[in-house]
Amino acid sequence: MASSTSSSRKRMAGGDGLTNDCWELVISKLEKEKKEEEESNHCLETLSMVSKQLLSISSSFVHSIKLIHNPSSSPISRLFHRFTNLTSLDLSAFRGGGDINALLSRIPPTSVSRLTSLNLSNQQTFPILGLRSILLKNCRLTSLICSNIAFLKFTDITFIADSFPFLQHLDLSFPRGGEGILVVEDDYNNAMNLLPQKLKLLRSVNLSGNFYINNSSFLQLCINCEFLQQVLISRCPFITHAGIAEAIHHRPTLNYLSVTNFKEGLELENVDSYFIDSLTSLNRLTCLDFSFSCITDLMLKAIALHALPLTKLVLQDSYNYTYSGISHLLSKCPTLQHLDLQRANFLNDKLFNQLCAFLPGLLSINVSSCDKLTNSSFFALLTNCPLLSEIRMESTDIGLGPTPSIVDDLLVYPQLKSLHLAYNSHLQDHHINNFASMFPNMQLIDLSFCHYIFQHGIAVLLKRCPKITHFKFVGFPHAKLRSINSEASILEVLNLAHSRIDDEGLYQISKTCPQLLQLDLEHCHNVTEKGVQLAVENCTRLREINLQHCHKVSTDIVSQMIFTRPSLRKIIAPPHFHPRDCDRKLLFERCLVF
Repeated sequence: MASSTSSSRKRMAGGDGLTNDCWELVISKLEKEKKEEEESNHCLETLSMVSKQLLSISSSFVHSIKLIHNPSSSPISRLFHRFTNLTSLDLSAFRGGGDINALLSRIPPTSVSRLTSLNLSNQQTFPILGLRSILLKNCRLTSLICSNIAFLKFTDITFIADSFPFLQHLDLSFPRGGEGILVVEDDYNNAMNLLPQKLKLLRSVNLSGNFYINNSSFLQLCINCEFLQQVLISRCPFITHAGIAEAIHHRPTLNYLSVTNFKEGLELENVDSYFIDSLTSLNRLTCLDFSFSCITDLMLKAIALHALPLTKLVLQDSYNYTYSGISHLLSKCPTLQHLDLQRANFLNDKLFNQLCAFLPGLLSINVSSCDKLTNSSFFALLTNCPLLSEIRMESTDIGLGPTPSIVDDLLVYPQLKSLHLAYNSHLQDHHINNFASMFPNMQLIDLSFCHYIFQHGIAVLLKRCPKITHFKFVGFPHAKLRSINSEASILEVLNLAHSRIDDEGLYQISKTCPQLLQLDLEHCHNVTEKGVQLAVENCTRLREINLQHCHKVSTDIVSQMIFTRPSLRKIIAPPHFHPRDCDRKLLFERCLVF
């Protein structure tokens, strides 16, 4: 019996091979490794094409899908039959107008009962009919994302409150047409007040950009949702600092607070002590985002005094604070891992070097548009932050000043994976050569509009950093990039917008970078349909291509690309593209075309 059972579990690809159990262990291991590199889906897609056995097994490891069209030629039930472990459905890029209601209605009951996450963002209307259908099939959603809905009515908000009692994560951010709510303001207020009454299990809520929420409804949210941990309420014009202070005072267990564009009442001479007291009472707060806001040294020092366990601090484009406030806070934040000080104009090399000494555990930093920072600041980061994996220093003065002697010793920083250096006009090839030696494990680099870097520097970079998969060089006017060689063969994302690349250069790149997934050629005026077609033929995994403002590329190329490369999922078409009626079904079913 044991032998018979064992035999029955073996379904071989050809007759000799591994059992399903063995393959599941192998794929599970691969998936775990690739998830860390955000390549899991590509790995599974490749495996699924090897054999029917691997197609079946790999499909069981897919837990989320993103639909971009209505699969009318193949019933959606087949999709869910293939991916039996789906728990998340993303319709944020779905094209098909009112058919989204019909699509939701056709999801099989067994699949609906497993579904826990649904993304309906970017739709023209809220698909209430389709949602009513899945509710009849034992739907128990815990996550609902409805960002950027064109016409989100108060009845839609009421429906959400009444229909999804198990929701833990809700996103109603940035609804369009908010100016029209003035006519029925009371109806929207009542709908927003209903959410915390019905959705008791909420843990995170994003109401950013919302005209529907005010101090009263935010207060009710914090009072009634006892499990609430994360709140994003940026750009909410009817919530004041006094309203936020009162609300968060009732929810001291918050660990994530985003309140951007926060200006009212926080001028230096008018700091509300009640707000500061409420903020510092959040003794579990790990993430604080005050982007584009007026903040004060007094607030920063109060946070430092109460030793909040911050791991992420975002002060992007914030103002009114000084070095005194931020240095005091950072000196008391040993747990900080992510820091964003974009456009902190008071920073110079001397001050920044002092800040770096407080950041031994930092993993990522953004000091873009801090235009007084030079080479000294860059190397201070590397010296003081040994765990740093991502640096953003766009629009700075990196490239100026002496290069520290440590470079002569060729110190290596294997942990650094991402380097964003766009708009740095002082960077030259010899700087890039040094970076290539120092960061052998780099996976992403952005050198856009660095006009004194030439193709020799790029060639050295790609040779010494063989793990680079994302390369962005927008506005590269000096060469045609024909020197990119086989060292770039694993590139997956290449952005050469606004460059002088021509058909020959594009062909050479496509021959040496066959693994490309995304190719951006916007405003490449020397490229024609001949070069594009050759590139599409050579890049066998290509999923996205941008041909916006490529005036020499014929619009006929769109249909040809879709036929030539079935992997394509998104095309930004060349100028004057208008799909023919006979092509519309093809374009909508196979690929998003803009």
